Amino acid sequence: MNRRELESLLLTLESTPALIARGAEELGEELVRRQHSGGGFSLAEHVWHLDALEREGSGVRIRRILSEQEPTLADFEGDRLARERVYRDRDLEDGLATFAIARNRNVRKLRAIHNSDWKRRGKQDGIGTVALEDIPRMMAAHDRAHTSEIADLLAHLKEGKPFPAQASTAVA
Repeated sequence: MNRRELESLLLTLESTPALIARGAEELGEELVRRQHSGGGFSLAEHVWHLDALEREGSGVRIRRILSEQEPTLADFEGDRLARERVYRDRDLEDGLATFAIARNRNVRKLRAIHNSDWKRRGKQDGIGTVALEDIPRMMAAHDRAHTSEIADLLAHLKEGKPFPAQASTAVA
């Protein structure tokens, strides 16, 4: 990936917290905790999941790949953590703020990486070998899945639109 492609990707990653925050505007407390009948996360659960993955998944992976020789990287069990940590009951505004802070921290780290370090690798459980250059792409794909689910959820909550036939939660 060249520097221009990387910067475009990083700008996209930077915009995700604000995009979700804008979508959440004007939702009351009850609605941010509501799931649709097909399952999946509520808005509060999406936000807290993204925050945890940013800190405990992507952030850890970036740091370990940069500082260790081919580390083994744990899978991130997002659904389990959402249940255990009861994300649905957490404050949405706090989640949006901590997600934005963690995302900005990771984007700054990614911008500062030297060209030779992008090929550094680790082995991620359930995926296999990943290079550091794969991490921002994986983050962006995960963001796209969640923002799509959030858009469907918000359309239903705000406008009463039906959900797609098979809603699923994007986990990392």
